[in-house]
Amino acid sequence: MFINNFDPVALEILSFEIRWYSLSYIFGILIGWFLCKKIFIKDLKVDKIFDDYITYLIIGIIIGGRFGYIIFYNLNYYINNIFDIFKIWEGGMSFHGGLIGVIVSTIIFAKKNQQDPFLYLDLVSLVTPIGIFFGRLANFINSELYGIPTEVPWSVIFTNVDNLSRHPSQLYEAILEGIILFLILMYFKKKNFLTKPGLISGIFLIFYSIFRFFVEFFREPDEQLGYLMFKLSMGQIISLIFLSIGIIIFYLKNENK
Repeated sequence: MFINNFDPVALEILSFEIRWYSLSYIFGILIGWFLCKKIFIKDLKVDKIFDDYITYLIIGIIIGGRFGYIIFYNLNYYINNIFDIFKIWEGGMSFHGGLIGVIVSTIIFAKKNQQDPFLYLDLVSLVTPIGIFFGRLANFINSELYGIPTEVPWSVIFTNVDNLSRHPSQLYEAILEGIILFLILMYFKKKNFLTKPGLISGIFLIFYSIFRFFVEFFREPDEQLGYLMFKLSMGQIISLIFLSIGIIIFYLKNENK
């Protein structure tokens, strides 16, 4: 059993706080940016304008992540508290919402530059597990998105929540959606799937959705929603939708159907 009493604030300079969650976004984007530029990008046209694309990407992540959380997880609250929508520093981001934001911003950028958006989405898919890994570690430090009560030897007591022993579901996601998903994508990259735009994106959606759906069984559902149809969480329902989208993309982009 482990006692989690981490401070969510990584650094405090005067009255300015730097939180682990903010650092997870920063490190995830910077490392992914570096890997794409130095290793993954082979198309000179893409490489030339990839730095400009990062701006679109960041905007898509923030806007999509925020509105995804509002719409999927807490719509009633924000309808009655409109100005709280802009209080991002108080938390409330959705991975699936951020994913939608990335897709939309990528389509806009690719259309502007008359390119295939999957050239960029495949690159983002390769490095997204890195961001997920850091993000889930930050969730663990913040004692959020915690698991259901359990007596397994590796259980964790989140002192900021209660005194119950719980599954460290954030770490399950960090391992599955971060490390293992990254290794899976690297395997398919070595099989030259990156030369066929869309395949890597489809594989990412398929495996991320499977891992997320599985881990949600060990994660406490959102308090304001609870379990929904068929006793599934909102995260599981959305994951099934994205799993279907991933399968369709992979099928349509695979020349050897």
